[in-house]
Amino acid sequence: MHTVCAVAVQIIITKSYVISISYNYSFTYKNGTRFALLNSILYTSWNSLMAATFGYTLQDWQHRYQQDPQCISALLAAHLDAIDQQDNAWLYVASPAQLQAQIEPLLASYLRNPAALPLFGVPFAVKDNIDVAGWPTSAACPAFTYTAEADAFVVAQLKAAGAVVIGKTNLDQYATGLVGTRSPFGAVSNTFNPEYVSGGSSSGSASVLARGLVGFSLGTDTAGSGRVPAGFNNIVGLKPTKGWFSASGVVPACRLNDTISVFALTVEDAFAVAIAAGGYDAGDAYSRSNPRTAPASFKAQPDFAIPASPEFFGDKQAEAAWLSALEQLQAGGATLHPIDFSVFHQLAEQLYYGPWVAERTVAVGEMINRPEEMDPVVYGIVSSGLKYTAVEAYQAEYLRAELTRQIQQTLAQFDALVVPTSPTIHTLEEMKQEPVRYNSQFGTYTNFTNLADLSALALPGPFRADGLPAGITLIASAWQDRALAGFGIQWQQQMALTLGATGKAQPAQHTAFPVSADHVRVAVVGAHLTGMPLNFQLTTRDAVLVEETQTASNYRLFALLDGPIKKPGLLRGDSGAAITVELWDVPLARFGEFVAEIPAPLGIGSLTLADGRVVKGFICEPAVLSQALEITEFGGWRNWLASQGSK
Repeated sequence: MHTVCAVAVQIIITKSYVISISYNYSFTYKNGTRFALLNSILYTSWNSLMAATFGYTLQDWQHRYQQDPQCISALLAAHLDAIDQQDNAWLYVASPAQLQAQIEPLLASYLRNPAALPLFGVPFAVKDNIDVAGWPTSAACPAFTYTAEADAFVVAQLKAAGAVVIGKTNLDQYATGLVGTRSPFGAVSNTFNPEYVSGGSSSGSASVLARGLVGFSLGTDTAGSGRVPAGFNNIVGLKPTKGWFSASGVVPACRLNDTISVFALTVEDAFAVAIAAGGYDAGDAYSRSNPRTAPASFKAQPDFAIPASPEFFGDKQAEAAWLSALEQLQAGGATLHPIDFSVFHQLAEQLYYGPWVAERTVAVGEMINRPEEMDPVVYGIVSSGLKYTAVEAYQAEYLRAELTRQIQQTLAQFDALVVPTSPTIHTLEEMKQEPVRYNSQFGTYTNFTNLADLSALALPGPFRADGLPAGITLIASAWQDRALAGFGIQWQQQMALTLGATGKAQPAQHTAFPVSADHVRVAVVGAHLTGMPLNFQLTTRDAVLVEETQTASNYRLFALLDGPIKKPGLLRGDSGAAITVELWDVPLARFGEFVAEIPAPLGIGSLTLADGRVVKGFICEPAVLSQALEITEFGGWRNWLASQGSK
């Protein structure tokens, strides 16, 4: 039988993005040979073009869909098809039907309101101890595997923001390990040198992200599993404050100390994902609401604590990379303060060398009675929890609380603590010889973080001389995630390293850091300016200076001369001038305290700035201004004080 066909292929490329590929074919063939050949050519061209989506940042995905949102199904289908399903970083990859089931409800919603789906069409990977509805969850233990009935809370949040799950990833069994080798599905190798470990336990999620196979990925972090793999693969690892991300639908490792984490190529991406993923979950007993008391950012020239005598276990290349990172921090304006690190080490040791390991025993449940079906190293660690008593567990908790208080008092003196993400790295072969000791080394600067209720952000740093990544991690008090991200963005711009293992350069244009819902931006015009008598009312409430700017040109400025402190009064009218102000971000929970201290006739209202922004700011009751001195012509409070010979 003969079939007559003609072929037309149209490929449209604009601004380096594939806008559309369309073809129709009809041709004469016998026995299907020519059809198969042509189909192969089209398939190869399509997949080659779609493979260009590997290494996309969120910004890249957003730009792609802004040009043609209708392409989502074809684009993600080709993206999925280009993934090597034999790659052991993946434990499960979506079927075409599972992919399409996620995509179908998204397009109509996006066309109605693109802003409602900030992660529209962005493919992501999920560590296989986190549930995806209808997909298997194994925690890298085949005998434990079950089919999830519902999405984990965080996965549901991300899907609601438009993201699409591409697959689930390999891990150290039951998330017990920092190495990426303790899996019956095979060790996940480092993305820069396959002879070395990838880091764990979130090994697969870090690997697929570092290679650009997804826009972001989810890991978990109990002892550093969301940070060590980031450091070993030149990517960003955001370990949020415990409780910001719900743990509903997560196979626990240590329930009191677990949190889902985010891997991304850029800090902007990691924090954007965190905003979409986080939020209070009444169904999770350990979920917490943000108290909204933390500062919005660090100072322009931050003060960072560093370990006074850091340990690198003889790894001179790791030490050299760390020293280079310190030089870069100082070049960026940070002041470094060496501190005694012994209390941090003491707390870190509690996680595996004390009763806290019994949490892992609880987590594996009845599997503890089936050692033959568990990784032997994991079983050895988890089963050790059986030897501890309830008395010892309480003693361990009391010690944790005491050490945590000391750590938090130390960190309160600084903007953050900076540490090497890991003090060393080992090959896969070396890990076979010393699986427990080397794993413990990797956790030197990570194990204490969740025990002490701290936030953390792992960042790419200067490379080792052997070409392997060696990142740094910033650690701060709970709920300082935004401040960490703000600094992380500056750090990545300063370092200008390539993204993960993709070889792609840092984006030339960065997305604007989102306005914080946890802070109030306040314009101050007089006695609350930097260096002025009442500025302490802002700084003691962890308010942070954002910028100096001006109001719109229709404001009048007056000097109120009554009282012990000279104060200005600001009035909006039909005419006036642009008045210099400072913008400060005040933690939302502290804003009421601040306003309560403002005496009449002053108050807080809404001010319009020269660029059209509207912020909260000082205003004055018009009735008292008839007795005040108008100083509009000076353009600002400092200028008028200078004219009076005051400071």
